[in-house]
Amino acid sequence: MKQISLSQKAYETIKQEIVSLKLAPGAVINEASLREELGLGRTPIREALQRLAQEKLVLIVPRRGMFVSEIGITDLQKLFEARLVCEPFAVRQAARRGTPAHWAQMAAALAGGDAADNEKLIAIDEQCHQIIYEAADNQFLRDSLSTMYALSLRLWYFSLSQIGNMQDAVLEHRLIMNALVAKDGDEAARLMEKHIRAFQAELQSVMLK
Repeated sequence: MKQISLSQKAYETIKQEIVSLKLAPGAVINEASLREELGLGRTPIREALQRLAQEKLVLIVPRRGMFVSEIGITDLQKLFEARLVCEPFAVRQAARRGTPAHWAQMAAALAGGDAADNEKLIAIDEQCHQIIYEAADNQFLRDSLSTMYALSLRLWYFSLSQIGNMQDAVLEHRLIMNALVAKDGDEAARLMEKHIRAFQAELQSVMLK
């Protein structure tokens, strides 16, 4: 198994804390506290925070410090504008370039789709998207979509207490997977756009209350 770098470890841990709202929107980021919590030195922590700043999860303000980026309805609208363009393109590429191994991974992820727990269901949703990004075989597209997905996921955690059951979203991924297995890129793109729009509408219904 490939060993991840200390910087990557710091990045993944801090990112998860921001996405899951353990580090709340607007919170001051204390490097010393993170070093103590993660048992890591200054360099990997700083490299991770710089990377998260590039991904719009951290805001660096000269002479003031670092903060967790705020969440706003404008961000939601612009984020989904971009996803509605990029995600259908990604599934078209995945339909062309994906392998049976990718779809076997997706089927395995979806096997747990009968769970009633929304956090387990959103983890399945994330796995399915990441498999599609990998199957599209374009690292620039994958990195951009992974960043946008993380921002969307933070919005989902923000709305978690008011959001409905996510099982329908998992069922949508099964239909998308069937289209991908059949190499029907147009149908997969249509289904993905429908999936993204439904997720956007769910979040907007909560955030605009």
